[in-house]
Amino acid sequence: MAGLARGAAAAVLLALAGGLVAGCGMSSLTSGIGGGWFGGQNKTATDVGSINEDQLLAAAKTDGPGSGAGFDVAHGCPRFQVWSREGYVTIYEQGRVGDGLAVMHRGEITKTARECQIEPGRVSVKVGFSGRVLLGPKGKTGNVSLPLTVFVSDAKREKVFTDKVKIDVAVTLDKPIGYFSVVRTVNFNIPEGSRPAEYEVYVAFDRNTPGAG
Repeated sequence: MAGLARGAAAAVLLALAGGLVAGCGMSSLTSGIGGGWFGGQNKTATDVGSINEDQLLAAAKTDGPGSGAGFDVAHGCPRFQVWSREGYVTIYEQGRVGDGLAVMHRGEITKTARECQIEPGRVSVKVGFSGRVLLGPKGKTGNVSLPLTVFVSDAKREKVFTDKVKIDVAVTLDKPIGYFSVVRTVNFNIPEGSRPAEYEVYVAFDRNTPGAG
C-alpha cells in the first residue's frame, strides 16, 4: 500500500509538471495571483473584505473563486503580490537539486488577498496568502516546514519592512497534498508627500532552505 501511495504522490507531481507544458494554470481568490504551481507573470493581489485564514484555506482547496469578490476596500493602497518567481519552492534530496525523481516536497502559494487602512504618515496592510505542499517521489510522511518572507518596498525598490514567516503542513503518503493559510498585518510609516500606492508588499518563499531549487 505504501508503494501505491508513493506512486500516487509521484503521479501528482508529474501531472502538474505536465500542466506546465500544456500551459494550464490554477485560478485564484477572485482575480488573485493566477498561474497555479508554476505561476504566470501577472501576479496582482486581490482586494477583499475581512480577510481571515479560514477563508483563504478554503480558497486554496478549490479552483473556484473565494468569498469577498466585488469588495474594493483597498483602493489606493499598496499592491500585494508574489515576488518574482518565488511563489513556489521545490525541495530535493541533498546533492540532487534539479532531478525530478529526487523531489521530496514542493510548496506553492496559490491565493492572495489584501485590505488596508491609511492614516496620515502611516499605512496598515492586512495581507493573506494560502497554498499547498505536495509530496514528491522521495517525500516522507510528517510535518513539512518552509520559511517565507513578507516585505514592503518603496518607490525606489528599497525594503522598508520585513517579516519572517514559517508554514507547517502535515502530509502523509496516502494524503500527499496539505494546505496552509497565513494572515499578517504589516504596518509602516511613509514620509510626507508620498502616496501609499507607491509602495508594494510582497511574499516569497526563502530559497536559502537546504535542498531548495
